[in-house]
Amino acid sequence: MSKFHIERLVFTAMRKFCVVGMVLCLLVLLASAALAQDNTLNVLTYSSFAVSEDLVAKFEAENNVKIQFIESGDTPSVLNRAILTKDSPIADVIIGINNVLLSRALTNDVLEPYASPMLEAIDDSFKLDSENRALPFDFGDVCINYDVAWFAEKGLPVPQTLEELTDEKYQGQLVVENPASSAPGEAFLLLTVAEFGEDGFVDYWNRLIENKIEIVSDWSTAYFTNFTAGGGNGLQPMVVSYDASPAAAPMYSETPMEEAPTAAIVADGMCYRMVEFLGILNNTKNRAMAEKFVDAFLSVEWQEDLPGQMFVYPVRSDANLPEVFMKFAIPPANPAALESDYVEANYEKWIQTWNDEVLINY
Repeated sequence: MSKFHIERLVFTAMRKFCVVGMVLCLLVLLASAALAQDNTLNVLTYSSFAVSEDLVAKFEAENNVKIQFIESGDTPSVLNRAILTKDSPIADVIIGINNVLLSRALTNDVLEPYASPMLEAIDDSFKLDSENRALPFDFGDVCINYDVAWFAEKGLPVPQTLEELTDEKYQGQLVVENPASSAPGEAFLLLTVAEFGEDGFVDYWNRLIENKIEIVSDWSTAYFTNFTAGGGNGLQPMVVSYDASPAAAPMYSETPMEEAPTAAIVADGMCYRMVEFLGILNNTKNRAMAEKFVDAFLSVEWQEDLPGQMFVYPVRSDANLPEVFMKFAIPPANPAALESDYVEANYEKWIQTWNDEVLINY
């Protein structure tokens, strides 16, 4: 065999090897990409969501997975994003659907059923989806908070009904959030619907406006700018906030507090119950890991982390609360709540009515 033929055979063999090698490399890259995808759990949630880094790190180590939290603004924005991408989901799990938006989430079929074994430890009153697509993980009540020292100094009684807030002696003393742009504002609007009905809530809001309430866009502005006990130079000694908010100052205080500077008005008819849910998104490619994450999130360890992170209450009755919650965060005995189907069917109409007949008068 001539030198030319030998060289030709070697060249052909090398070319075949390079082609095969390229294919093998491509397969390795594809397999690596698939493995990387399988080893990342994407969790869609709202911007204010918080969890201890130690819990996340522990779950990642035990399951050889990386958790990627995808923040998408407020709760309505999170659900909207899940609905728009449901055919090709950007995440495996969604956190933060509340009872106001629950019906919309279920109607749009964005969640897969999962009967987590952890549900056995959760009271049935929180389980609002019989098919276990949306699993409850926390609850809290939107209530009016007040500046304890301010009321004591003025010698004013703390109002115990919504109707009292329209009394002249409370003129200019309440700041509320716009229900179209704020979750607590949304809950306060629903509270007024629950208390005064569809035919009466507009009149009630207009009487509040006549009594010079302040309306701002979001909770942070209301609490930290307008509220007299919020740390700024606010003028309103009452703010629409949460029943657990009074525990914040004692929790973060460097020295123990005997009394909190704020308190929540938890009388009947003054608070609206909010329940939050998580669920596995339809068409997830990572179902098994998503189930493990849901189970972990509903475990005692993760449930006990919630109060200190987001000032909400765990839905597990066997989860212990921080001492400051036991002392300063007093939940209402009879919070109001409307059926989610009823809210879903009417909420846009109520918001439009509020804009057209209330905000226009502000």
